Amino acid sequence: MKKIIIISILIIFMSCSTQKDTAVTFRLNNTKQLTENGDNGEAYFSSDNKNLIFQSKRDGNSCDKIYTMTIDGEDIKPIPQTDGAYTCSYFSLNDEYIFFSSTLQDGVQCPLVYKDPNPRKYIWPLRNFDIYRLSKDKELKNLTNSQGYDAEATVHPYEEKIIFTSLRDGDIDLYEMDYDGNNLKRITTEFGYDGGAFYSPDGTKIVWRGWYPKNDQEIIQWKNNMNKNYIEAVPLDIFIADRDGNNKIQLTNNGATNWSPSWHPSGDYIVFSSNKDDWLEEFDSYGPNFELYLMEIQTGELTRLTNNNTFDSFPVFSSDGKKIVFSSNRSADNPRQTNIFIADFKEKKMKGN
Repeated sequence: MKKIIIISILIIFMSCSTQKDTAVTFRLNNTKQLTENGDNGEAYFSSDNKNLIFQSKRDGNSCDKIYTMTIDGEDIKPIPQTDGAYTCSYFSLNDEYIFFSSTLQDGVQCPLVYKDPNPRKYIWPLRNFDIYRLSKDKELKNLTNSQGYDAEATVHPYEEKIIFTSLRDGDIDLYEMDYDGNNLKRITTEFGYDGGAFYSPDGTKIVWRGWYPKNDQEIIQWKNNMNKNYIEAVPLDIFIADRDGNNKIQLTNNGATNWSPSWHPSGDYIVFSSNKDDWLEEFDSYGPNFELYLMEIQTGELTRLTNNNTFDSFPVFSSDGKKIVFSSNRSADNPRQTNIFIADFKEKKMKGN
């Protein structure tokens, strides 16, 4: 039986309206846990907002596979898949295709995972992923065919374009390509990490997470990460830019790990995950408690949307802005088990006294 957790989080901040005494209230209502079995995460809405696609270790699998379900958590079923690890799945425009990354081309059931030497730090491996396109008639096409990490693909809101993260040129950068893998274009070039990009609702801008080493120690650390094919948690920040990478603007600068950003359908806000409120004095560092935050782009006003002593991340809005889906360790059977949650997103303007 699925657990339903009702959480009502009321956060108020002053808007940039010309009306002096107008406030905007944001509320997450009716938060519902959608998954229980296995380890589940990174859920994204279909174009019609009726279904979700996500990755999960379930059904006896020791590495992630791709599944779909309704937004009520019903009718969970796997997409056709073979050997390999799977990640970063996404629906295309009009849900004609499913995009995902996989190591299936290597012919190994589940690749070896880099063992984290420091369990206090979040580390994710850069496996030999390629990006695949699966059609409704089950035709599978490898879009990247390059050695190394190609993943984190998301789609343009009205063009048949994909933005994704790749290690193909020796550094983690953002690239764009067509639905068939043609017309490849590199978007970012600065030395360091650029990843997890999303197009804005009008398709003219992108948002992503980034980190760029600024001294010899950080350069050595980053090169060591690249040589060992993993990314160690660093003080990531959120950036926006024009679609081609020009006119880059940094939105966060708090020394914490700010990541998994995506857009509100209005284009006025960015939702993301951060551990900025989990400073641990005894370790002189930020801890593993990630919360969800909403930022108004024009003013930089920040609103905290969740309040848990655990991991909340990968927030994404439905295209109508009425729902938000995210991944969380709350209600987990073990400390690092992740499940998928969905909530109603309420916005209300109120006049002050």
